[in-house]
Amino acid sequence: MGLSCMPAAVIDNVSGLVNQGQAGGVGLDTTRSVRRLGKVEFVGFLFFSYICSPLKCRVKREDVLPRDASLLMRPSGKNKKENNMDDETKDLDGRGPEEEVLEQDSHSDYKPADRFDASAVHHLSGMYKNWFLDYASYVILERAVPHIEDGLKPVQRRILHSMKRMDDGRYNKVANIVGHTMQFHPHGDASIGDALVQLGQKDLLIDTQGNWGNILTGDRAAAPRYIEARLSKFALETVFNPKTTEWQLSYDGRNKEPITLPVKFPLLLAQGAEGIAVGLSSKILPHNLNDICDAAVGCLRGEEFHLYPDFPTGGSIDVSKYNDGQRGGVLKVRARVEKLDSKTLVIREVPFTKTASSLQESITKAVEKGKLKIRKVEDMTASEVEIQLHLTPGTSSDKTIDALYAFTDCEINISPNCCVIEDNKPRFLTVSDVLRNSVEHTKALLKMELEIRKHELEEQLFYNSLERIFIEDRIYKERKFETARSLDEVVAFVDSKLEPYKKTFVREVTRDDILRLLEIRMQRILKFNKDKADELIQKIKAEIAEIDKDLGEMVRVTIEWFTHLKEKYGKDHLRRTEIKNFDTIVAAKVVDANEKLYIDRQAGFIGTGLKKAEFVQNCSDLDDVIIFYRDGKYKVIRIADKVFVGKGVLHVQVFKKNDKRTIYNVVYRDGKTGPYYIKRFNVTSITRDKEYDVTLGTPGSRICYFTANPNGEAELIKITLDPNPDRKKQNIFMERDFAGILIKGRAAKGNLLTKESIHRISLKSHGHSTLGGRKVWFDPDVKRLNYEEHGLFLGEFSDQDSILVVLKNGEFYITNIDSSNHYEDNILRIEKFVADKAWTAVIFDADNQGYPYLKRFHMEASKRHQNFVGDNPDSRMVLLTDAAFPRIQVTYGGADAARGTEEFDAEQFVGVKGFKAKGKRLTTWTVDKIEELEPLRFPEEDGKDDGNRKDGEEDAPAAAKQAAENLDPDAGKTQQQVIDEITGQLNLFTDE
Repeated sequence: MGLSCMPAAVIDNVSGLVNQGQAGGVGLDTTRSVRRLGKVEFVGFLFFSYICSPLKCRVKREDVLPRDASLLMRPSGKNKKENNMDDETKDLDGRGPEEEVLEQDSHSDYKPADRFDASAVHHLSGMYKNWFLDYASYVILERAVPHIEDGLKPVQRRILHSMKRMDDGRYNKVANIVGHTMQFHPHGDASIGDALVQLGQKDLLIDTQGNWGNILTGDRAAAPRYIEARLSKFALETVFNPKTTEWQLSYDGRNKEPITLPVKFPLLLAQGAEGIAVGLSSKILPHNLNDICDAAVGCLRGEEFHLYPDFPTGGSIDVSKYNDGQRGGVLKVRARVEKLDSKTLVIREVPFTKTASSLQESITKAVEKGKLKIRKVEDMTASEVEIQLHLTPGTSSDKTIDALYAFTDCEINISPNCCVIEDNKPRFLTVSDVLRNSVEHTKALLKMELEIRKHELEEQLFYNSLERIFIEDRIYKERKFETARSLDEVVAFVDSKLEPYKKTFVREVTRDDILRLLEIRMQRILKFNKDKADELIQKIKAEIAEIDKDLGEMVRVTIEWFTHLKEKYGKDHLRRTEIKNFDTIVAAKVVDANEKLYIDRQAGFIGTGLKKAEFVQNCSDLDDVIIFYRDGKYKVIRIADKVFVGKGVLHVQVFKKNDKRTIYNVVYRDGKTGPYYIKRFNVTSITRDKEYDVTLGTPGSRICYFTANPNGEAELIKITLDPNPDRKKQNIFMERDFAGILIKGRAAKGNLLTKESIHRISLKSHGHSTLGGRKVWFDPDVKRLNYEEHGLFLGEFSDQDSILVVLKNGEFYITNIDSSNHYEDNILRIEKFVADKAWTAVIFDADNQGYPYLKRFHMEASKRHQNFVGDNPDSRMVLLTDAAFPRIQVTYGGADAARGTEEFDAEQFVGVKGFKAKGKRLTTWTVDKIEELEPLRFPEEDGKDDGNRKDGEEDAPAAAKQAAENLDPDAGKTQQQVIDEITGQLNLFTDE
């Protein structure tokens, strides 16, 4: 059964079924609503359509597919005899059979089958497969996927072609452009209008006027009758050339349209493209015009090049997994989030494919789920993005920024898929492959244009030479010329007179050339000037010689072409997206503690929903919990609303993976009557819901003493033994300092504490951390702190230490060592803060005629941004050093260059003051440069603490505090009194 007897609904349902069954869920043409049918319904519907075919259910082929797609389709039947039922053979648009006769140059010889031939056999089984392939091929080649040569989809190509035909330098109504384009595009005005708006919003090929929508806010463009457009200068220069364009007939055969436009630029990479076809999709990201030109020049020179996306919405990208734009790669895109102040964040740029509205919606949802602590979101986006986030009091702005990237659309992943049409087939390429192909195509087009120009000049040279000979030799005055009886005799005579010159001509002389000479008017002959004719001929020959030179050096010509495009249009297309390396954000580390953890020890439940039970600590719904039991077992589970963990729980806390600073101090007994062991360990990684054991696993083992220390503290404990009359030396007290116990793995046995029976273990004094200062590194690639030895080592930090950050604009501030801190890109110095360190700076003071001033000062411990350069934005810092005895050299220039150089001892020149002090002027002469020299003096070693204590060391105040602290519950009691208390003996006599 042919397509002509199938209603459009049948075709839609076939497509929907194929989409569901064979295409693996990949969407078809989204502009058509597809209703899916079951297999039984499908066969029944086809049969019903076939039975009811006489009831004017015929659908013309061009109503389903345009004629230019017929090359992809198979005829569904043979020609049958003409039906005499005129009313029923008319199409839905009312035209009769005689109006359907196509011209000889039509695109297809398709002819519908006769539905009323009873002898015809129609096989339904093959139609499903065949028509699906035809439809899929059409969607891939003619709708969704761009062509590699011009980077355009058919609708875009037809829009640009229509605009070129309409172009007169003035703006045209979009409605008029859409109507004109419908001569070439068979799919209606809506699809044309949407494609035109998308082209206009890319701000490259189309110069727009009016309300064309806003890609930042998601606002739609105004109606086509209200907005106007025209081709941009870039499009007119790079996209069109009728002499190098290949043409084909339009879908109805009335017009000609380009097969591909002769684009002399990698337009596909500049604009990007996205489309969903049948069984495949294409997603090519836009790139920067300047980067494309630079990469094209590098490609032509045989150099290595890299090309990364650039989005009109700005933001930043991580290209570490971009995979050159090939399928399988991932591009991370982030919004630009800045700190307006300590309580307010502002989003200045949004990720590509997102708008301010969608971003605000995702933030609101995260706030509602408790992932963010933001009290108010204000969207003030207009021509630029500005979304202000007002934080809840006490909320860390750095951690909130990380949470925005983890839980909202402030960070998204884009999966590129560079699929293009090449040789009428879809191909998956890399961005580099597309660029190389486009560069070679541009070079071929430039060569074709030169060859066409050369041919035109040769034709002009040929005719000018003929004309010069014809007039100078006065051939038209010859007697045979004047007395010739026919045109053939004249042509033969002129040809004979040109015979001596034919060897110098670029081609043979034809009859048409001679007839053209005979059309020269007498007025032109009378005005003929030999000198001017010779000058014109020489000029043409020179231009031909120049073209011949260019044709031999096409690489140079192509490089000059891309350089010209960059110089002419590059300043209007600056890069907006910054390329960075993103750090990995662990959601559990940045999520706010939006829940409270409780434990019901009697019932054996823990969770966030036990509001009346014992409070443990704040947590988030992404955290894990580690649980220690009295019998030595422990495990890690996910936080839930309510979960049964059993009785005998000794300790519960939020578990942090890879936490090496939380140390557990434990004393346990091996078995019911075994010895006691003491151990220190940490738990860095563990399998969730798997049970582990602190003890050796002997039945009856139990934990006698347990503490969890978040910074590796080691306390002093007092052990009281059970009295034993058989013991020769009755001493029931012993002390043990955990600082003397090495930290080992969780499976370690530990050290033997005693074999005697212990009555109780008590804390005598709190200890200090045995882990020493925490080593901190700064990664300049991601601008973050870390503890994994990535980047610049900043030193060992205690809880009281801070980090000093100095920016290139003269601002400075201090921060803690939290790995969630965010730092600016313009960092000049970042190091451990030392309060008494003297800094030396040279500043050109704009408030004092720009003279150089030298100042020495101390940085203050301020978390707010302070500036030692001054309030005038025109002042600038040229040198900053922390040398104890710096030497400064000033080199004079300009009118004072004869003064040479001058050295200054900064320590002797000016004293150390506050950072707001103006300093002392160095000179009033013209300065060429200022630089620091090697110091001649160095500070003496005084043995003072440098702030980096070694492991196990402690300062004197801490040691004194520990010595003074005594938490012994038996303090002031004698050993006998304690024994009597344990044994229950009544002491009638007091000790003297």
